[in-house]
Amino acid sequence: MFADNTKRPWIIGFSGGKDSTVMLQLVWKALEKAKHFHGFVARDIYVVCNDTMIENPIILEYVNRVLDKIELAAVEQDMPIRVIRTRPRLEDSLWVNMIGKGYPAPNNAFRWCTERLKIKPTARFITEQVDEFGEAIILIGTRYSESANRARTMNKHAIKGKRLTKHPTQPNTFMYAPIRYLMLEQVWYIINTMPSPWGASNEELFHIYANASADDYECPVVVTSTEHKSCGQSRFGCWMCSVVKEDKSMAALINNGFPWLSPLLAYRNEIVSQRNRTENRMAKRRNGTTAVNERGSYKPEYRALLLKRLLETQKEIQQNGHDVELITNQELIAIQTIWYRDFVFNYKVSRIYQDVYKTKLDMKEQNEKTEKELDLLRKSCDENPHDFDLIQELLTLQKNKSLLNRKRGLEDDIESRIEEYIKREKGNAD
Repeated sequence: MFADNTKRPWIIGFSGGKDSTVMLQLVWKALEKAKHFHGFVARDIYVVCNDTMIENPIILEYVNRVLDKIELAAVEQDMPIRVIRTRPRLEDSLWVNMIGKGYPAPNNAFRWCTERLKIKPTARFITEQVDEFGEAIILIGTRYSESANRARTMNKHAIKGKRLTKHPTQPNTFMYAPIRYLMLEQVWYIINTMPSPWGASNEELFHIYANASADDYECPVVVTSTEHKSCGQSRFGCWMCSVVKEDKSMAALINNGFPWLSPLLAYRNEIVSQRNRTENRMAKRRNGTTAVNERGSYKPEYRALLLKRLLETQKEIQQNGHDVELITNQELIAIQTIWYRDFVFNYKVSRIYQDVYKTKLDMKEQNEKTEKELDLLRKSCDENPHDFDLIQELLTLQKNKSLLNRKRGLEDDIESRIEEYIKREKGNAD
């Protein structure tokens, strides 16, 4: 332990939801009092918000505005608070894994998304702080009253007589839950009655929850007056979350004034309904082992269909006047690279994009050959046009070998492709 505990930075996990908002507000007020008493705050505080790249657009837009206000208010109030935005690495993004590699949509049995999209981006930042300061303290907005499972988890890691608990996976990292004893009604009481220290509109946050409430997520509990109500505990996950059986919050938003979100829900529901269809799955997993019930990775044709439907969904939303990007150009390039490495040459990302948007996709980062080079190569392969296809594919594999961090050996890829080509040519000759 440090002799001077003020050197340990505080890392505040901030999602923009009700619990993390209340926690940050209370911490901010405590820092104001400490600054007034001592004249300064010696500790560094980081407000860390992770963007999974598939966040609910309504929540993402709101959270980004709140983070901007926090940054500005911290400077104006001379508070040692910095906003850190984290995102998954390219090779960890949902679309690169699902559409590129053919990973089946996550479910409770194969929830591969959580670590890649949520845990790893923030863990990297925590590790950086621990490397610099030796230790770090993470402030989280968890509460005992959220659920029985949450209470059990919190009790499991609690240390009797200690405010801090050890992080279950991060060494030299401690956790603190400032609002762990608050009830739901108390959380909403603070949101409805306590002005935001950074000047955000808590009323807007309340209305977002109200619009996302449906069925048993009603808002009937009065906590102070008819103007200050509890609004349940709706959760805003990724818009593409295929782990939950039904996305009630998205459906409620659509019914309460945000009909333009309908294409997102339709795409999500489509993927969930087709996840376990054998006709969409290969017999083997990506590691070559036989899959249970022959439900391995998605077939190339289904991956291509998923990309087309995603781009169609993105286009529909954009045509309705909303500047929403569901998949980045870098992800598109990475998907094409993985398809090449998987010997999927029948489907081109640029061609799918052009079919949907009726315009060419700029794939310059793929270092494609010029038309002149292609003509020369084609002429040299007049006797056997298949040789032209093979050489083009091998060059593409080599050109794209460094885009992703995780990759099999290029030499093995090339040898496998040549062997496949020889077998195909031999079969045609027979």
